[in-house]
Amino acid sequence: MASHVFLNPRAETPAAFAPEPDDDRFAPTYAWFATQGWSPFPFQEEVWSAFAYGESGLLHAPTGMGKTYAAWIPPLVLGPAGAGDAPPPLTVLWITPLRALAADTGLALARAARALQPHWTIDVRTGDTASSARARQNKRLPTALVTTPESLTLMLARADWRERLAQLSAVIVDEWHELLSSKRGVQVELALARLRSIHPALRVWGLSATLANLDQALTCLTGVRATGGRIVKGLDAKTIEIATAHPATIDRFPWAGHIGLKLLPQVIRAIDGAQSTLVFTNVRSATEIWYQAILSARPDWAGRIALHHGSLERDVRDWVEEGLRLNKLKAVVCTSSLDLGVDFTPVDQVLQIGSPKGVARLLQRAGRSGHQPGAISRITIVPAQALELVEAAAARAAAAEQRLEPRTPLRGPLDALVQHLVTCALGGG
Repeated sequence: MASHVFLNPRAETPAAFAPEPDDDRFAPTYAWFATQGWSPFPFQEEVWSAFAYGESGLLHAPTGMGKTYAAWIPPLVLGPAGAGDAPPPLTVLWITPLRALAADTGLALARAARALQPHWTIDVRTGDTASSARARQNKRLPTALVTTPESLTLMLARADWRERLAQLSAVIVDEWHELLSSKRGVQVELALARLRSIHPALRVWGLSATLANLDQALTCLTGVRATGGRIVKGLDAKTIEIATAHPATIDRFPWAGHIGLKLLPQVIRAIDGAQSTLVFTNVRSATEIWYQAILSARPDWAGRIALHHGSLERDVRDWVEEGLRLNKLKAVVCTSSLDLGVDFTPVDQVLQIGSPKGVARLLQRAGRSGHQPGAISRITIVPAQALELVEAAAARAAAAEQRLEPRTPLRGPLDALVQHLVTCALGGG
């Protein structure tokens, strides 16, 4: 492995935006943070303060720096406490683009809720949700619901959605950069506009780690009827180490049409030298091929390596994700199904098979390792062909200079609009 780049992005350090000294509502938060051995970052306090003043906004911070609690603490602490043992009605919607991320986020939200609002209930609603959980939610929604754009749209298609969401006060959109330039992003924008029709002062916050066009992203998120919004930038405390695997000789390295198996020995050595590794591929077929190749090279790793992509059964995906969290797996070969926001702390290395297809994606996937403040994120690009050596060099140079691709919002996709109009018609007109 060679060609390392150490990336320490220079974001502006925000001024002190801690909650007002006489606002003791956040005192339990500081106390809980202390019991965990944490101290809030200034950007977290800025989000807390902005939310307390009724603002919406966009938080842009490196992966693994605490964006979840920056956005979750204010609606949790400032929300209703509940009456007696009865939990409050639905107060917070947390929108996420991935099913794996939804489950992981639900665990993180529940951890803070147990300490700060023990009467709150936290639940997840995605395409993977069991029928028993759906039946429970149909009777009574939780206080905070982690869901996907598609599941939110189905909720808005119910005739009684206004009554069920009557007490909603905040919406958090996780990984906004991933949704922004897609029809799913348009779906979220339309859903937010629908929610604002009954909650004009609804507070909406987006979370992102790899965006260049922050102003445009904020405008799309907060809507044309929203008055302003705040962009909060995280600290410059994340170091990313980027490397490239090189063939022993370029003469026998293919020029095109291959998926990188020439470098299988280097990949095996890298996995063997790390605690836990995520091996990303760009397509599902490559995931299957690389998984079999690694297993054939190291049959003694049977049961300690796995694969993960969206076509697998939910039980299999859950088993793999739990194995990563508990440090039971040496490596997982995966697609983009695991490249957003999921907190697998034991993972200390990421391998990218083939071109990363963009600087933002490279940094996003790098952040799956060292996913905590102060830890180093490490990623190695494993080129599948000679020209991808050039792509890897260009990606490393652009990452070092923080030249990220803008995520351009879609303008006027009529199919998304028609689907939304059907949702509105079903949901009471």
